[in-house]
Amino acid sequence: MGENDIFKTAQETKKKLELIVENSFDGIYITDGSANTVMINHAYEQITGLDKKEVLGKNMKDLVKSKLISYSGSLKAISERRPVTLMQEFKTGKKAMITSTPVFDEDGNVDMVVTNVRDLTEIYHLKEKVEEQEQEEEKLRRNLEHVQQKLQIENMIAQDRNTLGAIVLAGKVAPLDATVMLLGETGVGKEVFAKYIYQNSSRKRQNFIKVNCGAIPENLIESELFGYEKGAFTGANRNGKMGLFELADKGTIFLDEIGELPTSMQVKLLRAIQEQEIERVGGTKPIKIDVRIIAATNRNLEQMMSEGNFREDLYYRLMVFPIQIPPLRDRRADITPLAQFFLEQFNRKYNFHKKFSESSLYMLNDYSWPGNIRELKNIVERATIISGGDFIEPESLPIGEPAKKRETAKTVKKPTKNLQKTLMEIEAEYMEEAYEQWGNVRDAAKSLGMNASTFVRKRKKYKEEREIL
Repeated sequence: MGENDIFKTAQETKKKLELIVENSFDGIYITDGSANTVMINHAYEQITGLDKKEVLGKNMKDLVKSKLISYSGSLKAISERRPVTLMQEFKTGKKAMITSTPVFDEDGNVDMVVTNVRDLTEIYHLKEKVEEQEQEEEKLRRNLEHVQQKLQIENMIAQDRNTLGAIVLAGKVAPLDATVMLLGETGVGKEVFAKYIYQNSSRKRQNFIKVNCGAIPENLIESELFGYEKGAFTGANRNGKMGLFELADKGTIFLDEIGELPTSMQVKLLRAIQEQEIERVGGTKPIKIDVRIIAATNRNLEQMMSEGNFREDLYYRLMVFPIQIPPLRDRRADITPLAQFFLEQFNRKYNFHKKFSESSLYMLNDYSWPGNIRELKNIVERATIISGGDFIEPESLPIGEPAKKRETAKTVKKPTKNLQKTLMEIEAEYMEEAYEQWGNVRDAAKSLGMNASTFVRKRKKYKEEREIL
């Protein structure tokens, strides 16, 4: 082999070595024995964010001094004459683990230092995320402890993490005066959440007006919400009447069952929210109001929008800050505290001293509670009344019975001497069951073949008679 062939082979070998270095997945950084940079590969640029022009031909001392690199493995390897591994940070903010290995010549002098660089930026990011998550967990734990202490003062029962999470959201939005939408099944306690928001707002010394949009007859809802001028319609008060929005001025209005609002009224409500002004029935002058709105529904408003039963523009105005209140079956840790709370109320009301047996509490916690907190309260009251002795046992709890047995119990009636009174009691029972099933007056009344105003009037009458008894 001639000299030309040897030279050609050496050149090819060098080129191949350069290609191997350039295509290495790890970053490679090579300095001479004096720590001058002689080669870096593409992976090094990617890992560190540095450009070849910034480091090639530069001495490591200068790179450290100018803070392009935090520490030099090459300098340490040259001075200590051994491989060193350390963490390195670059001016770009990226981080890497490097291993610098000295290469010696025949005389034992450091001829060059080869440094392997492995990217740790992603690992650091993951570590930071874990730390952030741990901090958030700790923050949430402290927030929940604070909320629990606050709830004890405000007589609000919540121990389950799901409930407390919703309350934390309510606590954050309470002082901000934003419109809030409370979402959840019938009986989950949306009114309790609304009052919690109100009591922790800047408007807590002003009026809190609750409006059940499903309980007001459709032909009266506009005059109830916005009032009317004198002579506005036949039977109107001769002096006119202030509406509920005016009564709530400077305070908070809670629009419960907002999904029951007729489409004709949705436009006027939208104006009240957007313009903060209303107009009485029969009036010509707009009236400025300053009202914070909290709405609630158990309906699927998105589905109602797609069916044309709920305005899209009103939907987005109300959905500024939605809060999903979990059903009782998803907040199991609240069942026992709520049951005990209601039992204490009814003990005071009926002058009893009753307690739940362990088997009763087990039964309460094992039930699915389709009617949520409202159903729990009703069952605890009934059990308090019908149970004998100081302990409420499972047989006093009207849950878990076979459907056929419950049906028979409802349909078979004892002989009566007062038929009118018995019929009223049956009607009251059916009305309460319909309201529990449908969650609003309009649908409950419709299911019984009654109009909404009659349903409201009779239900109120029966409740008053029960309280007198």
